[in-house]
Amino acid sequence: MDISQIRTLIHVAELGSLSRAADRLHIAQPALSRQVRLLEDELGVRLFDRHGRGMNLTEQGHDVLRHALRIMAELDEIRAVVGDQNASLRGHVSIGMPPTASDILSEPLVAAFRDTHPEATLRIVSAYSGHLLDWLNRGELDAAILYDPKSARALRIQPLLEETLFLIGPRDSELSMEKPVDFAKLKQMRMLMPSRGHGLRSIVERCAEECGILLDIKVEADNYATLKALVTSGHGVTVLPLAPIHKELREGRLCAAPLVNPVPMRRLIMSYRTDRPAPRLARFAGQIIVTTVASLVAQGMWSGRLLEDKPSVA
Repeated sequence: MDISQIRTLIHVAELGSLSRAADRLHIAQPALSRQVRLLEDELGVRLFDRHGRGMNLTEQGHDVLRHALRIMAELDEIRAVVGDQNASLRGHVSIGMPPTASDILSEPLVAAFRDTHPEATLRIVSAYSGHLLDWLNRGELDAAILYDPKSARALRIQPLLEETLFLIGPRDSELSMEKPVDFAKLKQMRMLMPSRGHGLRSIVERCAEECGILLDIKVEADNYATLKALVTSGHGVTVLPLAPIHKELREGRLCAAPLVNPVPMRRLIMSYRTDRPAPRLARFAGQIIVTTVASLVAQGMWSGRLLEDKPSVA
């Protein structure tokens, strides 16, 4: 087993194809195929299922990949220790984000990697906080943005933002940022919300319980793009942060109003595991995310209160 085989495993797993991995690595496809075959022979297991559309990791392949990613991260750390701290890094990093945060932060994060660490590979995983927390604990993610991780197991966290949620309606709903809406009035509205168990739904239902009402939720949709489309088409109203709908608000396709009594809010944090040091690429990603969030809050594009940036343990 050698580093080239491990590197090949990572790229083929990410791209799902020997030909695409060969194009990325500038290595002939037969040579990559041989590296995968030699690794499988040495380990005595099949790492990939081959099919007409490419290659998918087997269950054992996923287990091997987790270790391979850690090995490459450690090699990058070795280079960093003896090299220029400002030098461009190589290696692979996986960052998890909830869908609303991914919509806002993916582009500036990719741009920062392209400009500062062009030889590194970045994987952005968009999923709900419960899934991200599980993958982070299992080592499949190097870092993750999480919302209110009350069940987190000893994570090293960096608070980012206390995010305010707003009532969102179609353009003719007469909602206005100058006219707060009492939360109890949501009882009379046709609500469109994510399904039960989703973090945002839990926050809204806690607020409804606090003011003694039951919400009339007619449609459940876990995809934020679907929620936005349904509200834009006039099928009801929803509760969302402003940042992922900033464009729709600016163009007048959606309207928003603050909610009061109570004000729905959630904490956004950057999370790392405590059982091993965060790779430099993961720390770089975290720095870019912190800077971007602060900039968007300062510009009024992300409504909320910046939290103390001192790392702690959840």
